[in-house]
Amino acid sequence: MTSTPPATGPENASSAAPAAPENTLGAAPAAPDDARTAPPADLRDRIVAELDRTRRRSALLTEVVDDADLMRQHSPIMSPLVWDLAHVGNQEELWLVRDVGRREPVRRDIDDLYDAFKQPRRDRPSLPLLRPDEARAYLGTVRTKVLDLLDTVRFDERRLVADGFAFGMIVQHEQQHDETMLATHQLRVGPPVLAAPPPPPSAGPVTGEVLVPAGPFTMGTSTDPWALDNERPAHRVDLPAYFIDAAPVTNADYLAFMAAGGYTEPRWWSEPGWHYRCAANLAAPMHWRRDGADWGYLRFGRFSPLVLDEPVVHVGYYEAEAYAAWAGKRLPTEAEWEKAARWDPASGRSRRYPWGDEDPTPEHANLGQRHLAPAPVGAYPAGASPLGVHQLVGDVWEWTSTGFHGYPGFAAFPYREYSEVFFGESYRVLRGGSFGTDRAACRGTFRNWDLPIRRQIFSGFRCARDPRPGEHDR
Repeated sequence: MTSTPPATGPENASSAAPAAPENTLGAAPAAPDDARTAPPADLRDRIVAELDRTRRRSALLTEVVDDADLMRQHSPIMSPLVWDLAHVGNQEELWLVRDVGRREPVRRDIDDLYDAFKQPRRDRPSLPLLRPDEARAYLGTVRTKVLDLLDTVRFDERRLVADGFAFGMIVQHEQQHDETMLATHQLRVGPPVLAAPPPPPSAGPVTGEVLVPAGPFTMGTSTDPWALDNERPAHRVDLPAYFIDAAPVTNADYLAFMAAGGYTEPRWWSEPGWHYRCAANLAAPMHWRRDGADWGYLRFGRFSPLVLDEPVVHVGYYEAEAYAAWAGKRLPTEAEWEKAARWDPASGRSRRYPWGDEDPTPEHANLGQRHLAPAPVGAYPAGASPLGVHQLVGDVWEWTSTGFHGYPGFAAFPYREYSEVFFGESYRVLRGGSFGTDRAACRGTFRNWDLPIRRQIFSGFRCARDPRPGEHDR
């Protein structure tokens, strides 16, 4: 969330060299983060590449529309695109130019304008915001100063810069806002301006459930160099056996729920969920539209028929919860999701990603706005976990039943407003990343969170359930 109150989901992420895998339970702990330093030249090259790659995405999202569109607020729960653009530059100035580089401010006069806690989204269009040309010039000046000071940084000087953390935090922050801006494009009314090739087809059907055996695993991380505070520290969690869906719930699955009266039967809904369903008059996922007797999807300004084997997207927590009850299941806890995604039964350790410790490739997951839709279930067999659970990373953020809290031993770093001020049962944790999430902004430990009513985020879900008597032995 990086100093941005949720309304589009947290704006978090990471993109460092692969971290050392988490230790097998009982092994000696890894060296403290402050003691781990990458070769400065390699680390600097990585930082420059990630900063540049991220800024190119920000430019794409803001150059495809005219200045009037950039200044317009497309939804009261979203910022004008030009606010997001200048905000990422202001955060880069605050943390990298002023704090890390100890340089003079570039524009101290705009700090309050781009403080997400001082300026609610509904008020941002009325602020004296930088015009698009001013915002781009400001970002350019800040980036020039950051690149100039990078050669002077000692990565072993203090915790904020150890392993380039502050730079990774800024990369993640900008990528999170890029996903937020992509969600704003989805809400935008007007001709299509974004294009991308379709996702790959399914390599084969993925159905049914996977049994996750009882036992402990390592949740969270103490070694991933650019992991954010709410992912830390690594800790042991012991879970009973459970079943989890091998793939996310699809459009076809969700249509069956709707056809069975899912939106009209209060017995499937929690009390707050049913109250919100009635108040908001929910009858289908956000952006679904009737096409005669069938349903279609309005996606980035284009209408198309539903792809039945795509994961359902743009559903809120309450809808996911109701579907799970109708299906005789429940939503997984956050710990259950992470064990299914990271635990390797052969070694007993937790991987960085379902497929291993290496960074995502296009063969592993649907990430980075490479496609503008979820991929059909079964499209990424190379990304499956050791237990055979598919598409845990990319495609859709997955709702879990867990409220957002710190792990045992949590310590806010580098500031409370990133995570700690949002802790509590008001928010639900989402996991895995979406097709709009950059590879820098997700990993097996990464935690997103949002209000249960939110549907404009690229959110879907999968179900879990407890074994019936004797079933866990099969």
